[in-house]
Amino acid sequence: MTTKKTILISVGILAAAAITVLTIFLTEPEAQREGATKQTAMLVDVIRAEHGDFYPVIRATGTVSPVEDVLLSPLVGGQVIRRSPAFIPGGYVKKGELLLQIDPSDYRNTLELRKSDLMQAQTQLKVEMGRQQVAEQDLQLIGGDTLSDEERALVLRQPQLEAVKATIKAAGASVQQAELDLQRTRVTAPFDAHILTQNVTLGSQIAPGDNLGRLVGTDYYWVTVNIPVSKLRWLIFPDDRNEQGSPVRIRNTSAWGEQASRKGYIDKQVGALDNQTRLASVLVRVPDPLAKEPENEGQPRVMIGSFVEVDMEGEKVKNVIRIDRSLIRTNQTVWVMKEGKLDIRDVEIALTDAEHAYIRSGIEKDESIVTTNLSTVTDGIALRTADDAISNETAKK
Repeated sequence: MTTKKTILISVGILAAAAITVLTIFLTEPEAQREGATKQTAMLVDVIRAEHGDFYPVIRATGTVSPVEDVLLSPLVGGQVIRRSPAFIPGGYVKKGELLLQIDPSDYRNTLELRKSDLMQAQTQLKVEMGRQQVAEQDLQLIGGDTLSDEERALVLRQPQLEAVKATIKAAGASVQQAELDLQRTRVTAPFDAHILTQNVTLGSQIAPGDNLGRLVGTDYYWVTVNIPVSKLRWLIFPDDRNEQGSPVRIRNTSAWGEQASRKGYIDKQVGALDNQTRLASVLVRVPDPLAKEPENEGQPRVMIGSFVEVDMEGEKVKNVIRIDRSLIRTNQTVWVMKEGKLDIRDVEIALTDAEHAYIRSGIEKDESIVTTNLSTVTDGIALRTADDAISNETAKK
């Protein structure tokens, strides 16, 4: 093939390609603009502002501890000759119930000796009283008008009488002490208690001050809760006229599940702030924590040392707007939809609790609170709700 022929073929191919491309561009459909410049209001959800008087719920966490907690120790020593079957870890005992019996033999003997000493002293008193009568008769016979008071007392044996009376008093005290020691050989429960530890058994030799076990009271437990100082004024603490403070709901979701809870009430405020957190400590009292009473049958048991969540009902907040606390925006503002536009309001917040914010001013009753999170936030931008969209569609038809 000659060079001239090759060039002609190449030029023909290029010309055909150019004609094809030109045809495509000339026959391409043109896009039509329909309402591209029309501004569309943002679709949002709104709720009505709720006005009234409300009871806030202040939520916090705390640790369970016993109100009554003792390490049981004997006041006398000896050998343990009896132990109650209930005196074991996990056992329950009533106030005054016998836990341990120390061998009382030595203490009974000591009591008898002390009683004997008392009887001897009382006999000496009778003898001395007889001697006093004789001395008084002798004094009358010899005439004692010239004697001084001191000499008269000596003649009538007053010092001897006082000595015998002192001996009787000491002997009586010794008898009482011996009786007390004998009683102390019976180690009893100081209150209705749950046994946590037991360190002694039958045959053990114990001495005063030994640690026999740990007992905690079963009537009440405490939950120690730390809260900000600013929230203390919303809680009700008991006084002389009110034995119980604000009601409290105690929950332990990891141990009891989502639905179970126990009731309690605020008992005391600890008069010092935590050194590290600077929070105030509040004691919540939980009655019958181990659910021993019939009215608490089937309720979960509160365990010492467990970490729980508490909801404390506060004092009534009057004449406020209540909204979900998540609707408080940056710089304590709330988004309000007014006449189809966004109105960013500065608000005065009286209190925020676990779920709500209570607003004193900045929002009026029944105003529309915007709940939708907006990507573009500018005061005055156009808004619409789903109801507005339905109304517009209906109007077009």
